[in-house]
Amino acid sequence: MEKIKAAYSVIPVFVFLLIWELATRLELIPGHFFFPPFTKVLQEFYHLTATGVLPENFLRSLVRVLIGFSTGSIAGLFIGILMGYKDFINKTFHPIFSLFYPIPALGWLPILMLWCGISEMLPIMIIFICSFFPVLYNTVTGIKNVDKNLVNVAKTLGASESKILSTILLPLALANIFTGLRLEAGMAWRVIIAAEMVAIPTGIGALLMRAESLIRIDIVIVCLMVLSVMCLAFERFFIYLEHRLTAKWR
Repeated sequence: MEKIKAAYSVIPVFVFLLIWELATRLELIPGHFFFPPFTKVLQEFYHLTATGVLPENFLRSLVRVLIGFSTGSIAGLFIGILMGYKDFINKTFHPIFSLFYPIPALGWLPILMLWCGISEMLPIMIIFICSFFPVLYNTVTGIKNVDKNLVNVAKTLGASESKILSTILLPLALANIFTGLRLEAGMAWRVIIAAEMVAIPTGIGALLMRAESLIRIDIVIVCLMVLSVMCLAFERFFIYLEHRLTAKWR
């Protein structure tokens, strides 16, 4: 059954690609130069990979995303646990974070360019901010939504605070936590591309901007395909991880 469902999910993609190829080859879409056939895009993908241009820029973007997303998520998770479990910490930091949370991650770009300069730290900090707040708020919400009666029963039975946190609060908050991680895993790639397009001379975003200046639509589509695949891969990874961690008691 799972294989049949997977096949049904793949068939529409193949149909779309076939229509794309036929429509451009038969010149049903005006402006062939601005919308190349899918096979030409694949040829350019191979060329960029063989010459090392795509792997080099992709690895730079990947490293930035991994560092920024990991540090931002860990910080958001740690502070979120403290804010969710301790009311006085929540009351202290919630007003401060509420002021910064509505600001889009890319809204910090001008001031970070002045603080960090055009360096590797700039995109990493953008990804950190992008990842920190959603994970923080999803963690706080998950812990706050745990039934207080369970916590009270555990305290009555003599469970320590660390035991309550590790065996009750965190397991029951995992669904919310993974929701934040899953959403921001894809968003991190969208943000890094935008940051590289504006301020960084290397990475997939920078390659995309160079292709735009040369009117290389095939390279632009290759970059967009890489972005799409990585967003999907990161989101699917956290879906898989959530199911593995919560399957026994879901």
